[in-house]
Amino acid sequence: MEKKILDKKQSEENTELVKEKNDPKTNYIFQKNGITRTGFIIIVMVLILIILGITLSGAFFESTTTNP
Repeated sequence: MEKKILDKKQSEENTELVKEKNDPKTNYIFQKNGITRTGFIIIVMVLILIILGITLSGAFFESTTTNP
């Protein structure tokens, strides 16, 4: 006996980027609250420090000597 396997089409997702505080939806990426804002600020500050560190290290360790 042969079994038929039917693929079900995935339903359309309605994922939104930001969820408001009193909105009952479940498909969201970020929630608008203090923890999300604090986490976002920490991540941005770390990225700025990394970029600044790479830029400054390139300026300090740049070699001005040439190979003969």
